[in-house]
Amino acid sequence: MSIKRQLLPGKDQSTSVERNGDTYRLIEFEECEINGCSLIDCKFEKCKFISCSFNDCIISAVDAADSRFMDVSFSRCKVMGFNWVKAVRIQDLNFSDCQINYSNFKTLEIPKLKIVNCEAKEVDFTEDDLSGGIFTNTDFEGSVFFKTNLAEADFRNAKNYAIDVRFNTLRKTRFSSPEVMTLLDSLDIIID
Repeated sequence: MSIKRQLLPGKDQSTSVERNGDTYRLIEFEECEINGCSLIDCKFEKCKFISCSFNDCIISAVDAADSRFMDVSFSRCKVMGFNWVKAVRIQDLNFSDCQINYSNFKTLEIPKLKIVNCEAKEVDFTEDDLSGGIFTNTDFEGSVFFKTNLAEADFRNAKNYAIDVRFNTLRKTRFSSPEVMTLLDSLDIIID
C-alpha cells in the first residue's frame, strides 16, 4: 500500500497535512516525496521507507519499531527526539538543513551517514559506525561520541563537538581549524 496520495502530501500537493498521533503498520513508502507534513507522536510499525524524501516536515517523538529506512533524505525538517535504534535497518540516511536534536542513534551501523548544515544537539552516537560520514557545518553541542567509528568522516566547519580521541576511532577523519583544537581537551596536556 502506498500512502503517497492517500495519507501524506506528495510532490504535486502543496497543502500541509497533520498526522499527529496516527499509527501506520506494514506500509511500504516507496519513492515518496513528503512535503510540509507534521508527524508528531506517530507510530510506524514494520514499515518500509525506500527512496523517500521529506521536505519542510516536523517529525517528532516518532516510534519506528521494526521499520526500514533505505535511501531516505530529510531537507529543512525538524526530526526531533527520533529513536533510530528501534528501526530494524538504516541505510543511506541523509539530513540537510535540519534540526535532529535529542535523537538516538546509539549502537547503529550507518556508514556514510550525512548530516550537513544541521543542528544536532544532545544526539547520542555511542558505539556507532559512522565511517565515511559527512557532518560538515553542523552544530553538535551536547552530543555524545563514545566508542564511535569516525574513520574517514568529514567534520569540516562543524562545531561544538566533544570527541575524545582516546575512545573513538579517528583515522583520516577531516576537521578544520580552529574547532579541531577541541580534540586536545580529552588529553592531559598543557599547551602554551
